[in-house]
Amino acid sequence: MRELVILSYSSIATPSHNHHHHHNHNPIKPFKPTTTTTKLSPSKPPQPQPPLSTLNSPSPLLSSRHTLHLKYYANLASKLAEQGKLQDFAMIVETVIVSGADASQFVSALSVELVAKGISVGLREGKVRSVIEVLRKVEQLGVAPLKLFDGSTMELLGNEFYRIVQCGKVEEVVEFMEILAGFRFSIKELLKSSDIIRACVDKRNPKLAIRYACILPYGHILFSTIIHEFGKKGDLVSALTAYEASKQHLTGPNMYVYRTIIDVCGLCGDFMKSRYIYEDLLKQKITPNIYVFNSLMNVNAHDLSYTLHVHKNMRKLGVMEDMASYNILLKACCLAGRVDLAQDIYMEVQHLESTGVLKLDVFTYSTIVKVFADAKLWQMALHIKEDMLSAGVAPNTVAWSSLIRACANAGLVERAIQLFDEMLLAGCEPNTQCCNILLDACVETCQFDRAFRLFQSWKGGRVSETIGERNINLNAEHGDKNCSTSVPTGLSTSHHLNYPRKFPFTPTTATYNILMKACGTDYYRAKALIYEMKVVGLSPNHITWSILIDICGGTGNVEDAMRIFRHMLGAGIQPDVIAYTTAIKVCVESENLKLAFSLFEEMKNYQIRPNMVTYNTLLRARSRYGSLDEVQQCLSVYQDMRRAGYKPNDYYLEELIEEWCEGVIQVDNQNKEEFSSCNKTYLGRPQSLLLEKIAMHLQKSNSERLTIDLQGLTKVEARIVVLAVLRMFKENYHTHGHSVNDDILITLGVSKVVTDPATHNLEVKSAIIKLLQDELGLEVLLAGPRNALNKKKNSESLLESDVNFEQLTRRKSLLTELESSTRRPDVVQRLKVTRKSLQYWLQRRLGAIRR
Repeated sequence: MRELVILSYSSIATPSHNHHHHHNHNPIKPFKPTTTTTKLSPSKPPQPQPPLSTLNSPSPLLSSRHTLHLKYYANLASKLAEQGKLQDFAMIVETVIVSGADASQFVSALSVELVAKGISVGLREGKVRSVIEVLRKVEQLGVAPLKLFDGSTMELLGNEFYRIVQCGKVEEVVEFMEILAGFRFSIKELLKSSDIIRACVDKRNPKLAIRYACILPYGHILFSTIIHEFGKKGDLVSALTAYEASKQHLTGPNMYVYRTIIDVCGLCGDFMKSRYIYEDLLKQKITPNIYVFNSLMNVNAHDLSYTLHVHKNMRKLGVMEDMASYNILLKACCLAGRVDLAQDIYMEVQHLESTGVLKLDVFTYSTIVKVFADAKLWQMALHIKEDMLSAGVAPNTVAWSSLIRACANAGLVERAIQLFDEMLLAGCEPNTQCCNILLDACVETCQFDRAFRLFQSWKGGRVSETIGERNINLNAEHGDKNCSTSVPTGLSTSHHLNYPRKFPFTPTTATYNILMKACGTDYYRAKALIYEMKVVGLSPNHITWSILIDICGGTGNVEDAMRIFRHMLGAGIQPDVIAYTTAIKVCVESENLKLAFSLFEEMKNYQIRPNMVTYNTLLRARSRYGSLDEVQQCLSVYQDMRRAGYKPNDYYLEELIEEWCEGVIQVDNQNKEEFSSCNKTYLGRPQSLLLEKIAMHLQKSNSERLTIDLQGLTKVEARIVVLAVLRMFKENYHTHGHSVNDDILITLGVSKVVTDPATHNLEVKSAIIKLLQDELGLEVLLAGPRNALNKKKNSESLLESDVNFEQLTRRKSLLTELESSTRRPDVVQRLKVTRKSLQYWLQRRLGAIRR
């Protein structure tokens, strides 16, 4: 008889038997054997000992004669489980299963209470994996694993799962839950689904979150939660992964999931993806419900045309709008500044309310009030307030803030403060933003002292100012001339209401920034406000430092202003475009243009994009140009501004450059009446071709061929371009000694074969020839060696030795040749200014050059 050998970690041996000389042809494979084999010797072996199998007999556990033997091992397994030796328990069960013994007899002898007790011990010791293995084996025996768990054991398992998740091993917990779900455990009671999903989101693991959702019966809800949580983290890729998985695992269309993924697209700033999802639904013949449509319109509210397109399509599909739909349409109108369309929608909603279809809510009124407030239509905004009160809808904080802003934007400080008082009387607490609007209104109308008084009273926890203190005559005292003296409808006409109006007020950094603007040029008062900010736990931001720089620069103290600007870095704040622009403005106002342009280059090196104010500040830094470098510098700023998408005031720059260009002509030889500002109808086009041409020519290096392209220019513009290039030559010659090494070729345009002469080209040609010959004394040739033009022979004639009779004759017939040239085949019309005459012109001493 062969003895049954159990391989385990325990030192307990199997009972010994008398038959050892036979070999078993069906050996039992123990579970997870170790290198050490020990015999289990119970302290009280069953009597009598059952004989084990012989060589030709089946396994002893299969023998019906050995029921006591099975009971013995069931007893042993129960005791091992009770002692927390779960691996040993699992090995005995594995042996019973593999041997093919009657498992029912083993189970009937097994103590479920002791096994359950052992599972509790294992969970307290953190042996979750061993517990799961025990449940697997027990389930193979035909015992429902749930029978081994009571309420306290389930709580222990949940606590252990929570501990594992907190350790960052969420994958392990999901794996265990998948197994337990197969055992019909109620997974949702073990751990909050939000804890698991949050852990998956933190690990950026959408697939694990999807696995978890598929375990639970309410997975369709969890998919939406997963998508939303990834969206809150800004992880649109993971959210889309969960969305695609939901389409595979859900049985049908889930509008809640569609709505959530569209909202997440808006949350992550990818509105185009929301449109693709919508189009995909339509391709699948899925009609979105009103909530999906509302989310789509809300995400795309910044694009009014698309929002209206979706709204139209919604009606076509038979989906009727609700109040939220109209609110979103009003929001889109507000963002687009379409007051007219907002009014139409508001009237439509009012009509629907009158027929009982819809009921206007506070959000509708607040949105339309904001539309009018942003458009500075304060009277219409107040009219909407009366509509609200008539409909029994109490304005909320947003509505009151919009009303106050409407009056503040119009400069009506008194009326804004009256609304503020009315808001308090209505029991609506103003938020800090509302208070900031009122303070800013005072500052914008130069009522600086009043702004500080309001701030001090609010900071004390109550508004001490009464309506009686706000005499209308304060307007004249503080310069508020825009305020009407009439009392608006619905406001109290009493001037002596004295009541405490307490409300919590917590100033923000924006509050102190507004007050700093009220400091004017009082640098020390502004510094005191910054100190107070730090005392209350606020940190100065870019705007704070920019205002301080402006205040300091306003006193003419550029050095200290720059010191403050550099101090921003020490305070841990990288200067932004506002700070740089403010510093540049201070430099420009103090005529330190070198430092201003240096700061401009510095901000570009730091990848900080200049804004419209930055460019305009630099372009208007000079009232005239004195050198080529200054012109090139400003033209570079101009071109940079164009590339950035801004539209500068071309006319102003054209005026300055024209004045600089005309300075190349001698004062006593000027004759430019027909090219003066009376002819400015040619200038100031949407994008100045003149400035682009000048910038292109002045940026050429000395090694490039000297060519001037006048195509597309008027005669006034062509004159300025030619003068700009000539002045560049003059300055380079006198400053750097650069001489002219080649002729100058001037391209006028392409002549056409027509019956009438090209009048426009002739005007440009005549003007340029007159400029070069008569005003500057240069030798001009038509493109070709035979066509020469020269001035008359006199004491002022240039290079007289080079002028022959043939050239003089040809010069007299120039206009005839120009007119006839337009009848020739298409050719590029060009003029040539000879190098020799240019060199002579550069060497001549000019009289006073007008700068």
